[in-house]
Amino acid sequence: MSAAILNVLNLEKRYGPTTALAGVSFQAQAGELFGLLGPNGAGKTTLLSIVSCLIEPTAGEAWILGKKVSTSDRELRRLIGIVPQELALYNELNARENLNFFGSLYGISGERLRSRVDDVLAAVGLTDRANDRVGQFSGGMKRRLNLGAAIVHQPKLLLLDEPTTGVDPQSRNHIFEEVRRLAGQGVCVVYTSHYLEEVQALCSRVGIIDHGRLIACDSLPALLQKMAGLIRFRVSNDTPQLQKRLLEIRDARLNGSEGPAMELECRDMKKALMQLIALLNELNVELISLETTEPNLERVFLHLTGNALRD
Repeated sequence: MSAAILNVLNLEKRYGPTTALAGVSFQAQAGELFGLLGPNGAGKTTLLSIVSCLIEPTAGEAWILGKKVSTSDRELRRLIGIVPQELALYNELNARENLNFFGSLYGISGERLRSRVDDVLAAVGLTDRANDRVGQFSGGMKRRLNLGAAIVHQPKLLLLDEPTTGVDPQSRNHIFEEVRRLAGQGVCVVYTSHYLEEVQALCSRVGIIDHGRLIACDSLPALLQKMAGLIRFRVSNDTPQLQKRLLEIRDARLNGSEGPAMELECRDMKKALMQLIALLNELNVELISLETTEPNLERVFLHLTGNALRD
């Protein structure tokens, strides 16, 4: 395992009688893409605000590369890149001027800044639009530049809060590629999104926060194992013998069926499908339709946090 870049230890944050965080602990490593999920109001924004040195915790600690996080530590902020949900760009400036401004905030200047801005413009696919006003950019271009502003100073920890909200598929794919490239270079990336398919596609490990508590934190395969796959099928005729034999399929459960429409919940989808087809052939029962649903992060998330809307 690579060295831990971010170490969160029993973080708590209270606002009067309201508890936003209630003892959250986890680590994120160099080169890791760590997904952070939670319903609205779960505590994600509070956690990111503490880690990015914007607010102090009520209790507990966060450490970045062995340095304790504090709102007064200006040097520590140089290790952190933040891509906020709301765009943090100046529309009246062009792309290059925006990156020059953000780079200068971190003490970069001269030839080093010029070279770094050129590299970042290329990385986010905006070299040919470097001298165009940002106010004329599409939503996807602004999101890509927003990422560029967060990495111009080459941070060790990158915090991404809903980085692809409202972007076109091409820009989303470009952001994915750049995030993967950064992780490949050893940057620790913490990625939050309501698009769970994005987190599943990008992240090797995922933490889920609900009501201020970390209710799950594991590798993606381990989290997916919490849910069974589903096989929904319809047959030409349902018989008591078929129902009885379906109950005998190992590591599978027959959910409530309505006539010829049935559902099997199974841990090993491939094995269960083979047994189902063999059984239908043996009993000479015609298969009319079949649909499978693999375990995914969205199902795990809803299973752990519930289906109730959060406002």
